[in-house]
Amino acid sequence: MGFLKDEGVVYKPVDSVDLGPDSKEVYLRANVKAPRMAGFLVKVFAWLLESRIFGALMLYILKKNNLIHKLVSFAELQESPLFVPLHPHEGHGEEEKCTKPDHLSPVEQVQLATDCLQTSEEMNKINPKLSFQRWTILDYSRRYMSQEVTPVMVAKKFIAAVNESSKPLRPMSFFIDFNPEDILQQATESTHRYERGEPISVLDGVLIAIKDEIDCLPYPTTGGTKWLHKVRPCIEDACCVKRLRSCGAILVGKTNMHELGAGTSGINPHYGTTRNPYDSSRIAGGSSSGSAAVVCAGLCPVALGVDGGGSVRMPAALCGVVGLKPTFGRVPHSGVLPLNWTVGMVGILTGTIEDALIVYGAISGPISSDQSAQVMVCGDITSHSDAESKVCFPLLKAPECRSDIKLAKYGEWFNDCTDDIRVCCSNALAKLFDVYGWKTIEVTMPEIEVMRLAHYLTIGSECSTSIACHLEKLDMAELGWDARVALSVYGAFNSREYLNAQMIRNRQLQFYMKIFAKADVIVTPTTGVTAYPIKDDVLKTGELDYINGAALVRYQIAGNFLGLPAVTVPVGYDKSGLPIGLQFIGKPWSESLLIHVAFAMQALCISDYRRPEIFYDLLSKD
Repeated sequence: MGFLKDEGVVYKPVDSVDLGPDSKEVYLRANVKAPRMAGFLVKVFAWLLESRIFGALMLYILKKNNLIHKLVSFAELQESPLFVPLHPHEGHGEEEKCTKPDHLSPVEQVQLATDCLQTSEEMNKINPKLSFQRWTILDYSRRYMSQEVTPVMVAKKFIAAVNESSKPLRPMSFFIDFNPEDILQQATESTHRYERGEPISVLDGVLIAIKDEIDCLPYPTTGGTKWLHKVRPCIEDACCVKRLRSCGAILVGKTNMHELGAGTSGINPHYGTTRNPYDSSRIAGGSSSGSAAVVCAGLCPVALGVDGGGSVRMPAALCGVVGLKPTFGRVPHSGVLPLNWTVGMVGILTGTIEDALIVYGAISGPISSDQSAQVMVCGDITSHSDAESKVCFPLLKAPECRSDIKLAKYGEWFNDCTDDIRVCCSNALAKLFDVYGWKTIEVTMPEIEVMRLAHYLTIGSECSTSIACHLEKLDMAELGWDARVALSVYGAFNSREYLNAQMIRNRQLQFYMKIFAKADVIVTPTTGVTAYPIKDDVLKTGELDYINGAALVRYQIAGNFLGLPAVTVPVGYDKSGLPIGLQFIGKPWSESLLIHVAFAMQALCISDYRRPEIFYDLLSKD
């Protein structure tokens, strides 16, 4: 439809854009023009999009009305495209850290991370009275070492709890697949190691759930579909799973997810809708919905997810847990469904930032040699070997020891959320200043909505391309209706739009690096809304709700599109008692500093954490 070409924006050179607090750059709110659809309406919409007569015209109108044409498709940019956000390493000079010598094993890295944590006595002095506390990795390890509890006992409680959560009246739909026999076998082996006094690491016997986008034997990897595992069999563990298994962790099954990761709600018509443990009538968020929910509900202290567009941090925030997305390239991607090559990253969901640090130690390390390739970074070619870096661990003992942290905040963006979230997150920032003296620097971060659209175009193009060969042979009846709509939209993106999106990626990265020259981290709310209700009409068809979707991903995109590390920490609740998260975005490879900042924030909020409506106490003595 070249004759229908729209007028595109002509972007100013990066160096002429003012990033200061008094910048004249206009903040553009999300311009979503698409009604909510579910049930029969979403079926009709999918049929129309797939039709040869109406499909192309409808897709053109959708792209035009939602400003994709103006801001991306026909835009004029001077920057060269940035295809892979793999960054050269630069030291960041953290005052307190443990650095990994080359080629430490996952077990050795876990020990190094554990050595950076407070003792139980130190923790009790800082937080003598907690209204609610989830069991941590070290709690499990101590109980196992004392023989008060065994991994087999915990595994049996876990299996009973999963069965309890799956009752027909209102199933929580935490898992797509779990195998009690395999879980008990792992638990038995771990119990024997503790009986011999030979646990492999503090992760030995700890229950860890895996998003069904990551290969983990003996389970198929479905990606939330009913068909993908038939054309792509799981033949071995993903690299991150191998590393956890080598530390003695008990891998307890595959958590539920939004189909193909193509949504933010976690509503899955094939395997059920994962429900939020704080309010089972509301969403858990997506696409790593099950992973966030099982940690929230106490079924596992740890779960892995994959974060392609906030898919770890978003559900973590909605479910009131910690979500950590490392720098692009920090965790090997081998064994993860290749749905989004340049924006997806394995991420970690835990109850505390200390647990996130331990698991980060277990799974992080050099990328496998088959992924070593030349990549474009800010217009310059760098080899993968230049980008490799040591893994650093902060000493999580005295967060007040650092008084020089500077937090960058873009006010108009920060405040583009519900009043409850704005007030809660602003109060959290005030606490950081009052207790630690950390200063907030006001900045302007231009073209945020442009980046959201460029990311959507990128992740959609990569998803549809990765499964294109299978879609030709696939019976469309095996796809959920919302996924069918998503794939129709993804397939409408062309090469010019993709290239323009990568130019925008380069442009945005330059903006962010200029901000990082002034500040240590960027701070935002994690989501623009809290968990919204699940309506009855979505359960069989899925749901199209792009307005809520845009609000949920509003603060997520830079972490994925630019390959930056980011972490969300629970900081409070809205008037309905639903969790609110605060997000910190860091410089490339600055996970040590980012975890330190998140730990300091957690220390100020943890005494007010609340018990979810649905919670299973697996370490109780009853």
